[in-house]
Amino acid sequence: MDAEIARVYGNRVRIRVCGLCWHTDKLLMVNHKSLNESDFWAPPGGGVEFGESLEESLKREFQEETGLIIKPGKFIFGCEYINAPLHSIELFFEASRLSGELQTGKDPELPIIQGAAFFTIREILSMPQEQVHGIFRLIRDANDIRTLNGFYRL
Repeated sequence: MDAEIARVYGNRVRIRVCGLCWHTDKLLMVNHKSLNESDFWAPPGGGVEFGESLEESLKREFQEETGLIIKPGKFIFGCEYINAPLHSIELFFEASRLSGELQTGKDPELPIIQGAAFFTIREILSMPQEQVHGIFRLIRDANDIRTLNGFYRL
């Protein structure tokens, strides 16, 4: 892990909001660099700022990372990730695309965003496990990700 990522995001519990945004049978994913030795793909999302609602956070994160304007939907599932120095609680919501053109956005804290694209679940599951969000280790197909609920420790 990059030392700057550890400095900015580490040694505290970080509340994150993430969105599952579908285009037909493809799920939107954002590519991050420096989280590990290679690419790391995850659904769009990021830290909730003080005084900001979860819905506001999700809208902001999508616009920053992908250029898309979305409408947050229902809460789907949550997960916890602990791998010192990182500790995050992630809350996943449905997200519907309203407008905007998909683009590679930015993270205002660090320059870690390096791509955004829609993938089928089969394509995501064919990526090496260390290159995708841990939630994809819990599923076998598109129906599984669409029906996840509850809370998971990754």
